[in-house]
Amino acid sequence: MRIALGSDHAGYSMKEHLASWLAESGHAVYDLGTHSEDPVDYPDYATAVARAVLDGRADRGIIVCGSGAGACIAANKLNGIRAAVAHDSYTARQMVEHDDVNVLCLGSRVIGTALAEDVVKTFLEARFTREDRHVRRLEKIRTLEQ
Repeated sequence: MRIALGSDHAGYSMKEHLASWLAESGHAVYDLGTHSEDPVDYPDYATAVARAVLDGRADRGIIVCGSGAGACIAANKLNGIRAAVAHDSYTARQMVEHDDVNVLCLGSRVIGTALAEDVVKTFLEARFTREDRHVRRLEKIRTLEQ
């Protein structure tokens, strides 16, 4: 799978770990920065990841910031992005199966790397169910974006 990966300075260390781990797992990783722990603005990196998903360079996106919240808010401003924060595997699976989430947001100050790997693995393996009720709800969300 092609994964767009980005972070702010707070998520840099976890992003670096995930980039290596994902590549070793056979995924194509597009590291969109940041590339150091120097302070940066998370909306810039959330936007870069979201755009990579929207334009087809990536199948899914992952953004890491301190809590996951700021990156999630920024990514969701782009029409067609369905970003959500997950710090457990249940949420990571459900958000894809029911809500067709295409960008995972993680908080590097909330979870450690072992749990992050499990959450990411679950997120990437999950598939949207396409059940009528979920499709109907997504159509309502698309209407809100207009």
